[in-house]
Amino acid sequence: MTSQEFRHSLRDEEPSANLSRLLQALWWDAKGDWSRAHEIAQQIETPDAAWVHAYLHRKEGDSGNARYWYGQAGKPASKTEMEAEWLEIADHLLTQEIHS
Repeated sequence: MTSQEFRHSLRDEEPSANLSRLLQALWWDAKGDWSRAHEIAQQIETPDAAWVHAYLHRKEGDSGNARYWYGQAGKPASKTEMEAEWLEIADHLLTQEIHS
């Protein structure tokens, strides 16, 4: 799936079952369901999941918790606009799916 196809899928009622759990988390976040996105992200223990988790806490306004999760992801705390970070994470995860 391309980044554009992923963004277009936001028109749907449910995320594609073919998406990874972390892409599903980003999908739910973009649809306005932060809690569902967070529930998915916190169940996965990988650096990519920590990045999604960090993004979600940053969006929530919990900068301390976000900094912790950025550290777990091995990334500096993001200072970009939220939408730009969402796109960066989505593109990264989509690239990971292509190479797996």
